[in-house]
Order: sequence, then structure tokens, then C-alpha cells
Amino acid sequence: MGLARRLLAGLSLAALMAAGAAQADTVLVTADHLVDVLAGKVVDRPAVLIVDGRITVVGAQGTVTAPADARTVALPGLTLLPGLIDMHTHMTSQPTWNGYESLGVTTADKAIAGVANAKVTLMAGFTAVRNVGADAFTDVALRNAIDSGLVPGPRMKVSGPLLGATGGHCDENLLPADYGRVGEGVADSPWGMVQKVRWVKKFGADLVKVCATGGVLSKGDSPGAQQLSQEELDAIAKEAHALGMKVAAHAHGTDGIKAAIRAGIDTIEHASLIDDEGIEMAKKRGTWLGMDIYNDDYILAEGAKVGMLPESLEKERKIGRVQRENFAKAVKAGAKMIYSTDAGVYPHGDNGKQFAKMVQWGMTPLEAIRAATRNAAEAMGTAQDIGAVAVGRYGDLVAVKGDPLADVTLLEHIPVVIKGGEVVKDQR
Repeated sequence: MGLARRLLAGLSLAALMAAGAAQADTVLVTADHLVDVLAGKVVDRPAVLIVDGRITVVGAQGTVTAPADARTVALPGLTLLPGLIDMHTHMTSQPTWNGYESLGVTTADKAIAGVANAKVTLMAGFTAVRNVGADAFTDVALRNAIDSGLVPGPRMKVSGPLLGATGGHCDENLLPADYGRVGEGVADSPWGMVQKVRWVKKFGADLVKVCATGGVLSKGDSPGAQQLSQEELDAIAKEAHALGMKVAAHAHGTDGIKAAIRAGIDTIEHASLIDDEGIEMAKKRGTWLGMDIYNDDYILAEGAKVGMLPESLEKERKIGRVQRENFAKAVKAGAKMIYSTDAGVYPHGDNGKQFAKMVQWGMTPLEAIRAATRNAAEAMGTAQDIGAVAVGRYGDLVAVKGDPLADVTLLEHIPVVIKGGEVVKDQR
């Protein structure tokens, strides 16, 4: 074969390969109904066209045209919703790793558990999560493994290690001083906190998680006590925002909640002892509240069985009911709410159990669903990608049999899960 013919053959082969590579993966999804979380209504006989993982058309069946080679996912009798989002998870933690038992858990244990928990969470219909606290950047590794296709799981935004004060909720307080254990993210000054923000950013964190107050499951502190100064919180928020990172603050106590809001922190996690002034501050500044009101049921029923410290159970008895009452106040006042569960304290995959609690304590089913879709995506800074069945966003969908606006408990057991146009679960 002459040189010219060899070049022509090579060009023809390259053209064919390019044409094959350019061929779009197209999926048409149909169902009986769709919960449109942006419009706040149910749409009948929807058709959703997904090309290369993103939604290109949303319309009525019969009006949406798909190419001849498109795959069809027909879901008769089912109602579509956007893939759900949990804004407060600990994917590399297990509910049995509590108290002194946790001292025997290695970094490798946590990484392996994360792989299992990611799949369980995805199968529960949560196609995106925010991981707020993981030792040794195990959540960064998990996120990267999911993104590369190595393991199945939800889309993740991750914080890496928790940032906090010496002796606080984010420190290592189980062993005596002889062992010299210190939490990875511990610092005790504004500049120290700035350095820690830069550190987590350096090693792959998407956001920052700080402990503004004491906690329930930590040893020797009070959930209501403020543990970071206003100056430290200000420095964290300023530096994180300058680096393009959101900030989540663990904050049970009233003063710590208000200090975090004043600092401009984006989401307040738990918010158990928030008062009327704190609610008004959050409304005025647009701060999101993520209140894990299902957790109380699990901790009080199962905590002693899974090794939680007696002092932790006593803390929960004092704070759980108050948190739910303050959740109701915040909802009634019109505060901005997100779906945050603290998964990892309770078993992964049970994330959907909080919907019923949110409705019981004052939300409508639509408000609860919006907290886990539209609101969560906005608070995460990813409204262009997730949180609604809308053109341009990922083809992340779930489907249930029945009307979740009439019975929100349907979201506890989701039979169909689609991520990026791929059916990852179908148990109709």
C-alpha cells in the first residue's frame, strides 16, 4: 500500500473512531407522575430525556422525541422525584464505633466501611451527600473512587478532618495525656484556624467543617458550651470563602450558633438550642439550618447497645426533645432548612427515615422533600447540577409507587434509583 493510501486509511479509521466516541448515550425516562420541586407541583405523564448523564428535555409524554438508538426506562405506576441529598453524613463511620470501642478502629477500617456505606446510601435513593468530618481524608479518597467509577456511591462533597479547639468536640478526648493524642484539625487561634482551613483544602476537601460548640457523643464536654471564639469563627469563614469553600458548623449551643451565624458560616448543623433571636438571625443572613431530628430515636433506643458512653445518652435525653421543638419553631418562622441526618451515628441507608419526623414536627411533605432536593443543592452550591429534574442538571432520579406528597414514608424504601441516566437499582 502506498503512502497516500495508508494515510487515507488511517484518517478513515480515525474518523470512524471519533464518530463512535462522539455518539451520545441517550436515555428516555417515563413515569406516571413527577414531583416538580421547583414549581411545587405534581406533573402527570412526564418524560425526561438524559444525554451523556445530563437532562436535556423535560416534558409530557408524546411531546419529547428521543433518537432511535435511545434506551427507554419506562416506570408505569411510579412517581419520579429528583435524587435525594443528605447534607450531613459520616460515610466512613459506623454506628457501632462509639466510646472506647472506637479506639480500635483503624484508618483502613474507615476507608473500607466507606465503600460499603456509599453503595447502601445510593441504594436508599440519596444520589448526593455532603460528608462533614472524616479522619485522614478518607472521605476525599472515597469521593475520588466514586467519581472515577471504581466504586458505586452518591456524588460527594467532603470536608476531610473536623476543625476545632483543644479538648473540644473535634479533639481526641478518650485517652489520658500520656498517649498524646490530638485531633487532626485542632487549633487554638484565628491564625491557627486559617492554617487548618488551608490544610484541608490542600489535601482535597471541598468544604470546611468546624465544631463551634460541644457535642453529644464526645467525652467530657457540654453540647451547649461555645468552643471557638468569634474571632476564630470569623477567620475560618473568611479564609474558606476566599478559597471558594462553604463552611458547616457543628453547633448545639445557643451562643455558638449565633457566633457562627455572625461569622457568615453557611450551614448550622444540629442547631439544637437555637432561640428565637438565633432563628431571626439565620433568616436575616440567609443561613441554612440542618437539624438531625431523627437521630434522637436511634440514640435513645440503640445507643447503649452500640457502646455509646453513658454521659452521651444523658446528654441526648436532655437535648433531643428540645431540638425537635426548636425545629418546629424554625419551620414556623420561615427559616431556610436543609436535610441533614448525621448518618453514621445511625445505620447508613436509613437516611429516609427523617422525612416523617420533619413532617411530624411541622413541615409539609413538599417542604421536607425540598429540604432534601432544591434547598440542599442551593446550600451546597451545586444547584446547577443536582436538586431538581430540570434541563442541564444530572439525570439523578428516584421513583416510588404512590404519592410521596400524601405519604412521605414512601421515601424510606425507594424501589428505583437512577444516577446520571444509569439505572443503579430497580426493585419494582
